[in-house]
Amino acid sequence: MSEPALDHASLRRARWPLASVFCIVALAWFALSWPWLSGAVTIPWDAKAHFHPQLQFLASAWHKGLSPFWTPYVFSGSPQVADPQSLIFSPSFALIAALNPTPDFRWSDGAVLGTLLAGAFAIVLLFRDRDWHPAGAVVAALAFAFGASAAWRIQHVGQVLSLGYFAITLLLVARALERGSALYGFAAGVMAGFMVLGRDQVALIGVYVLIGLVIAAIAMAHHPWRALRASLWPLMAGVLGAALVATVPILLTAFFAQESNRPEIDLVGAGKGSLHPAALLTALFANLYGAAGPLENFWGAPSPAFEARFGPLDLYLARNMSQLYLGLLPMLLILTVGIVRGALLRREIIALSAAAAIVLVYALGRYTPGFRLLFELPGIDFYRRPADALFILGALLALLGGYLIHLVMTDTAPRARPWHYVVEATIFLGALGLALWLAWTVGRLPVAAMPLLIALLCAVLSLGALVAARGLSLRGSGLAAAIVLAATLTVDLSVNNGPSESTALPSQSYEVLRADSKNETIALLKRETARTAAPDRRDRIELAGIGFHWPNASLVHELDNTLGYNPLRLRLYSKATGAEDHVALPEQRQFSPLMPGYRSLLADMLGLRFIATGVPVEQIDKNLKPGDLIQIARTKDAYVYENPRALPRVLLVTQAQKVDFDAILTSGKWPQGFDPKATVLLDRTPPPVPTGPAQPGSVIITDYGTTEVSLRVDAPRGGFVVLNDVWHHWWQAEINGKPAELLRANVLFRAVAVPPGRSTVRFVFRPFEGLFEDIGKRLRAERTKLQG
Repeated sequence: MSEPALDHASLRRARWPLASVFCIVALAWFALSWPWLSGAVTIPWDAKAHFHPQLQFLASAWHKGLSPFWTPYVFSGSPQVADPQSLIFSPSFALIAALNPTPDFRWSDGAVLGTLLAGAFAIVLLFRDRDWHPAGAVVAALAFAFGASAAWRIQHVGQVLSLGYFAITLLLVARALERGSALYGFAAGVMAGFMVLGRDQVALIGVYVLIGLVIAAIAMAHHPWRALRASLWPLMAGVLGAALVATVPILLTAFFAQESNRPEIDLVGAGKGSLHPAALLTALFANLYGAAGPLENFWGAPSPAFEARFGPLDLYLARNMSQLYLGLLPMLLILTVGIVRGALLRREIIALSAAAAIVLVYALGRYTPGFRLLFELPGIDFYRRPADALFILGALLALLGGYLIHLVMTDTAPRARPWHYVVEATIFLGALGLALWLAWTVGRLPVAAMPLLIALLCAVLSLGALVAARGLSLRGSGLAAAIVLAATLTVDLSVNNGPSESTALPSQSYEVLRADSKNETIALLKRETARTAAPDRRDRIELAGIGFHWPNASLVHELDNTLGYNPLRLRLYSKATGAEDHVALPEQRQFSPLMPGYRSLLADMLGLRFIATGVPVEQIDKNLKPGDLIQIARTKDAYVYENPRALPRVLLVTQAQKVDFDAILTSGKWPQGFDPKATVLLDRTPPPVPTGPAQPGSVIITDYGTTEVSLRVDAPRGGFVVLNDVWHHWWQAEINGKPAELLRANVLFRAVAVPPGRSTVRFVFRPFEGLFEDIGKRLRAERTKLQG
């Protein structure tokens, strides 16, 4: 029996040089990624200061047989399982953590770059499915992986991961709709689930773009109702896949956010993160504003130089957040063939063109009237920076640029008319003139001169390569054309979007974040905390004002830190201690009414024993008096002090008192005569305790893990065991293996009432049980509201 004949589309796909194109993209990716993969440089800033310590903690916990759902090493304890940036639910980072107990920087950098490669491969498959020219696929893939924010903001690991998942999801959604496949629909849902697990703005915008493209595909089908019916099963399968992956983690984060420090973001606040229109010039002139460094050279919006000439902008953007360059080759075609000659209005691409236009309107934020409407979409008001849309905008522009390459290579692009040339020349000369005028006006013409010259050289190179590639393609050498354009774009991107102060610093800069670091300060803190350790003691440290990448070093070296680096923290802890999201500079160590300084009762109750600061501690805490802290060392990095009044981690007390915790937090005043070694403060009526002559008792720590703490108690007359760890209602308590009531103690900590005699007390972090209880409470509250 003969094989059934393949349809024409299948035959074309079979002839499409998929393996060769994959190789071209992979080789270009390897060349562009080599500075990081070699270990010579590493992705800096947040990638190291925040995300690499998260990976190291995850790996260390797993290889020690511990749960990574709670960490005691930052902010005196934090629920990692609910933190969208903890990497627990990131497949690539979770795999690294499972394989390597001490992953170095190349592992974490490789995971980020590898995700971009996976997204680039997805774009190649998308082009292959449409039988678009291989050269277009190569250009789109490389511009996606190394263009715009994917290149300039690679240190924002979570957003880069969301971008990679977006490209893969787009491919799977397209296949699900085109083939009516529930399997592809389910796979698309799973990948979309991983995308939204980033719980960042890139994921949210990506979801909206995908929804819009699905609606457009159905509405623009030749038979919309038939297309809608055919898409129901794939879409339902997609919803199921996304729900299975993302529901529980998102709910954990949602409930965590309710009790976190997350501020409300209004339209005005979000507008402060808008992309300034002048930044659009970076689509043609990479590094026009000196964003690659050094910092004093940067003169774009916002910067002191720009604002000195044009007035205050009230924008809050880092210098690398406004970079749109993704290669001159795709941008030249988008402006000429795509916009001036109208190719982007063709039926097969107009949905992507419309999506790119809407995303650009959103990125420009308050500079466009459409932002007010877009800000009303669900979830948008969770985020404060419209300029983050440049991640998705870069992906969409890469696709459009690749499509236009396809038209040029297949000789199906719109023919240019004389007026087209006039308009196109006007656009480019106008952009060049505007760039020169801005640079001259701000007084930074010397800084802008080199980027403009490089842009002109890249334009000549790109146009020459385009002409040569088109000739090769029309002669039947499509793969050769792809190689020519890949080589050209690789050179372009390596020169213009290559390593910079924003994206690559020497690996040695972050030596303290290596698990095997020999850093003097870290070694000293490890020795000192080991020296003072006791059956009831587990002393905490604080790292303040030493440098940007220092606060989360405690996650790497397993030091119980009162501070850390994370934009999401428990509101209760921040209010009680004054802890901000970061403490890189001395002035970023803020105190609170309840903890007005290091000489305070709360600091002692936290067991804050050792404090390492980048400047003399008196410059941070101006209330300190001589003798309040004892300086024990001066290392290369820090001044190190000891607080001799730090209390043990666990206490056994026999007295309890009901108080108003909110009043204490606000006023900073403890009840008169309060002694935490004798009395526990509760927010409810204390349970009865047997009376009688006081008898000595004891409590010791028998096991201290990440999500379990076991204590052995000898309380002749009963009382209260106070564990000076941060209170959270997802923790539970057990006495002799039976559930006991977990009490919030002394405003910030945990306690449990123990019976007379000897007992074993166990504190266990059970976030999933806690989540289900929270959901139940919310449903009951909503039911009561409706009934009322």
